[in-house]
Amino acid sequence: MEPVLYTYYRSSSAARVRIALNYKGISYEPRPVNLSTGEHLSASYTSQNPQALVPFMVIDGCEISQSVAILEYLEETRPDKPLLPKDPAQRAQVRAIMGAICCEIQPLQNLRVLKTLPESQRAVHARKVIADGLIAVEKMLEKSAGAFCVGDCVTLADCCLIPQLGNAHRFDVDLEPFPHIRKVEANANALPAFKQAHWSQQPDCPPDLKN
Repeated sequence: MEPVLYTYYRSSSAARVRIALNYKGISYEPRPVNLSTGEHLSASYTSQNPQALVPFMVIDGCEISQSVAILEYLEETRPDKPLLPKDPAQRAQVRAIMGAICCEIQPLQNLRVLKTLPESQRAVHARKVIADGLIAVEKMLEKSAGAFCVGDCVTLADCCLIPQLGNAHRFDVDLEPFPHIRKVEANANALPAFKQAHWSQQPDCPPDLKN
Protein backbone atom coordinates (compact mmCIF):
# COMPACT_ATOMS: atom_id res chain seq x y z
CA MET A 1 0.00 0.00 0.00
CA GLU A 2 1.33 3.44 -0.96
CA PRO A 3 2.30 5.65 1.99
CA VAL A 4 -0.11 8.48 2.78
CA LEU A 5 1.09 11.91 3.89
CA TYR A 6 -1.38 14.29 5.51
CA THR A 7 -0.03 17.67 4.56
CA TYR A 8 -0.79 21.37 4.06
CA TYR A 9 0.83 23.38 1.31
CA ARG A 10 2.04 26.18 3.62
CA SER A 11 3.31 23.90 6.38
CA SER A 12 7.09 24.02 6.63
CA SER A 13 6.95 20.93 8.87
CA ALA A 14 5.15 18.96 6.17
CA ALA A 15 7.57 20.29 3.56
CA ARG A 16 10.47 18.68 5.43
CA VAL A 17 8.89 15.29 4.87
CA ARG A 18 7.95 16.04 1.26
CA ILE A 19 11.59 16.83 0.51
CA ALA A 20 12.85 13.62 2.09
CA LEU A 21 10.27 11.50 0.26
CA ASN A 22 11.18 13.13 -3.03
CA TYR A 23 14.91 12.82 -2.45
CA LYS A 24 14.65 9.13 -1.59
CA GLY A 25 12.32 8.49 -4.51
CA ILE A 26 9.46 7.25 -2.32
CA SER A 27 6.08 7.43 -4.00
CA TYR A 28 3.28 8.60 -1.71
CA GLU A 29 -0.27 9.89 -1.70
CA PRO A 30 -0.65 13.47 -0.41
CA ARG A 31 -3.86 14.12 1.52
CA PRO A 32 -4.21 17.86 2.14
CA VAL A 33 -5.55 19.05 5.49
CA ASN A 34 -6.60 22.70 5.44
CA LEU A 35 -5.16 24.32 8.57
CA SER A 36 -6.56 27.75 7.74
CA THR A 37 -10.17 26.49 7.87
CA GLY A 38 -9.66 24.25 10.91
CA GLU A 39 -9.98 20.94 9.07
CA HIS A 40 -7.20 19.58 11.30
CA LEU A 41 -9.55 19.97 14.29
CA SER A 42 -12.26 17.77 12.82
CA ALA A 43 -13.26 14.61 14.65
CA SER A 44 -12.32 12.47 11.67
CA TYR A 45 -8.75 13.82 11.67
CA THR A 46 -8.13 13.99 15.41
CA SER A 47 -9.34 10.41 15.79
CA GLN A 48 -6.25 9.45 13.77
CA ASN A 49 -3.91 12.18 14.94
CA PRO A 50 -4.79 13.50 18.43
CA GLN A 51 -2.22 16.28 18.13
CA ALA A 52 -4.26 17.76 15.27
CA LEU A 53 -1.13 18.80 13.37
CA VAL A 54 0.56 18.12 10.08
CA PRO A 55 2.47 16.25 8.91
CA PHE A 56 0.99 12.90 9.77
CA MET A 57 2.02 9.80 7.89
CA VAL A 58 0.60 6.34 7.42
CA ILE A 59 3.33 4.01 6.20
CA ASP A 60 4.10 0.30 6.57
CA GLY A 61 1.02 -0.06 8.74
CA CYS A 62 2.35 2.60 11.14
CA GLU A 63 0.78 5.95 11.96
CA ILE A 64 3.48 8.54 12.69
CA SER A 65 3.10 12.16 13.77
CA GLN A 66 5.80 14.84 14.13
CA SER A 67 8.05 15.60 11.18
CA VAL A 68 11.34 14.64 12.80
CA ALA A 69 9.97 11.25 13.86
CA ILE A 70 8.80 10.68 10.28
CA LEU A 71 12.17 11.73 8.87
CA GLU A 72 14.03 9.38 11.22
CA TYR A 73 11.67 6.53 10.33
CA LEU A 74 12.22 7.06 6.62
CA GLU A 75 15.98 7.10 7.13
CA GLU A 76 15.95 3.93 9.22
CA THR A 77 13.62 1.92 7.01
CA ARG A 78 14.72 3.22 3.60
CA PRO A 79 18.48 3.82 3.88
CA ASP A 80 19.05 4.15 0.12
CA LYS A 81 20.05 7.72 -0.71
CA PRO A 82 20.90 8.41 2.94
CA LEU A 83 20.08 11.73 4.57
CA LEU A 84 22.35 11.19 7.56
CA PRO A 85 26.15 11.02 7.23
CA LYS A 86 28.03 7.90 8.33
CA ASP A 87 30.34 9.87 10.61
CA PRO A 88 28.86 10.14 14.14
CA ALA A 89 30.14 13.69 14.64
CA GLN A 90 28.54 14.84 11.41
CA ARG A 91 25.31 13.04 12.31
CA ALA A 92 25.28 15.01 15.55
CA GLN A 93 25.82 18.24 13.61
CA VAL A 94 22.85 17.41 11.38
CA ARG A 95 20.62 16.75 14.38
CA ALA A 96 21.79 19.91 16.14
CA ILE A 97 20.84 22.04 13.13
CA MET A 98 17.51 20.24 12.92
CA GLY A 99 16.87 21.03 16.57
CA ALA A 100 17.79 24.68 16.12
CA ILE A 101 15.14 24.95 13.41
CA CYS A 102 12.45 22.50 14.49
CA CYS A 103 12.56 23.31 18.22
CA GLU A 104 13.82 26.89 18.45
CA ILE A 105 12.45 28.71 15.37
CA GLN A 106 9.44 27.11 13.70
CA PRO A 107 7.30 26.43 16.81
CA LEU A 108 7.54 30.10 17.86
CA GLN A 109 6.21 31.41 14.54
CA ASN A 110 3.75 28.75 13.42
CA LEU A 111 0.12 29.41 12.64
CA ARG A 112 -1.09 28.31 16.06
CA VAL A 113 1.15 30.87 17.79
CA LEU A 114 0.49 33.67 15.32
CA LYS A 115 -3.26 33.31 15.80
CA THR A 116 -2.84 34.22 19.48
CA LEU A 117 -1.48 37.64 18.50
CA PRO A 118 -3.28 40.67 17.11
CA GLU A 119 -3.09 40.56 13.33
CA SER A 120 -1.03 43.75 13.27
CA GLN A 121 1.72 42.07 15.33
CA ARG A 122 1.96 38.73 13.58
CA ALA A 123 4.41 39.55 10.80
CA VAL A 124 6.67 41.53 13.15
CA HIS A 125 6.76 38.66 15.64
CA ALA A 126 7.47 36.03 12.98
CA ARG A 127 10.17 38.14 11.36
CA LYS A 128 12.02 38.63 14.66
CA VAL A 129 11.77 34.98 15.71
CA ILE A 130 13.05 33.74 12.35
CA ALA A 131 15.85 36.31 12.08
CA ASP A 132 17.07 35.66 15.63
CA GLY A 133 17.04 31.91 15.05
CA LEU A 134 18.89 32.14 11.75
CA ILE A 135 21.71 34.04 13.44
CA ALA A 136 22.46 30.88 15.43
CA VAL A 137 22.01 28.59 12.43
CA GLU A 138 24.41 30.70 10.35
CA LYS A 139 27.07 30.36 13.04
CA MET A 140 26.54 26.59 13.10
CA LEU A 141 26.93 26.43 9.33
CA GLU A 142 30.21 28.35 9.53
CA LYS A 143 31.64 25.19 11.11
CA SER A 144 29.77 22.49 9.20
CA ALA A 145 28.69 23.62 5.76
CA GLY A 146 30.05 22.70 2.38
CA ALA A 147 27.62 22.83 -0.50
CA PHE A 148 24.90 21.93 2.00
CA CYS A 149 24.34 22.29 5.74
CA VAL A 150 26.79 19.55 6.70
CA GLY A 151 29.41 18.88 4.07
CA ASP A 152 28.64 18.44 0.40
CA CYS A 153 25.72 16.01 0.56
CA VAL A 154 22.05 16.68 1.25
CA THR A 155 21.04 15.75 4.79
CA LEU A 156 18.01 16.00 7.03
CA ALA A 157 19.33 19.41 8.11
CA ASP A 158 18.73 20.72 4.58
CA CYS A 159 15.25 19.16 4.59
CA CYS A 160 14.51 21.34 7.63
CA LEU A 161 16.35 24.53 6.67
CA ILE A 162 14.88 25.11 3.21
CA PRO A 163 11.20 25.12 4.30
CA GLN A 164 12.10 27.45 7.16
CA LEU A 165 13.63 29.81 4.62
CA GLY A 166 10.32 29.72 2.81
CA ASN A 167 8.82 31.22 5.95
CA ALA A 168 11.66 33.72 6.07
CA HIS A 169 10.82 34.93 2.58
CA ARG A 170 7.12 35.01 3.39
CA PHE A 171 7.75 37.36 6.31
CA ASP A 172 10.41 39.45 4.52
CA VAL A 173 13.37 38.44 6.67
CA ASP A 174 16.60 39.96 5.36
CA LEU A 175 18.90 37.05 4.51
CA GLU A 176 21.83 39.20 3.40
CA PRO A 177 23.68 38.70 6.74
CA PHE A 178 23.62 34.91 6.26
CA PRO A 179 26.00 33.93 3.41
CA HIS A 180 26.24 30.25 4.33
CA ILE A 181 22.48 29.92 4.57
CA ARG A 182 22.02 31.64 1.21
CA LYS A 183 24.58 29.33 -0.45
CA VAL A 184 22.86 26.23 0.90
CA GLU A 185 19.49 27.57 -0.21
CA ALA A 186 20.72 28.17 -3.77
CA ASN A 187 22.26 24.71 -4.02
CA ALA A 188 19.23 22.93 -2.57
CA ASN A 189 16.70 24.82 -4.66
CA ALA A 190 18.47 23.63 -7.81
CA LEU A 191 17.54 20.02 -6.97
CA PRO A 192 14.26 18.45 -8.15
CA ALA A 193 13.45 17.04 -4.70
CA PHE A 194 13.31 20.54 -3.25
CA LYS A 195 11.58 22.12 -6.24
CA GLN A 196 8.80 19.53 -6.19
CA ALA A 197 8.28 19.95 -2.43
CA HIS A 198 7.87 23.74 -2.63
CA TRP A 199 4.56 25.00 -1.28
CA SER A 200 3.59 26.49 -4.64
CA GLN A 201 3.76 23.06 -6.28
CA GLN A 202 1.35 21.33 -3.91
CA PRO A 203 -2.11 20.18 -5.02
CA ASP A 204 -3.86 22.23 -2.32
CA CYS A 205 -2.05 25.47 -3.16
CA PRO A 206 -4.62 28.02 -4.39
CA PRO A 207 -4.26 28.58 -8.15
CA ASP A 208 -3.58 32.30 -7.74
CA LEU A 209 -0.50 31.53 -5.61
CA LYS A 210 1.07 28.90 -7.85
CA ASN A 211 4.30 29.78 -9.64
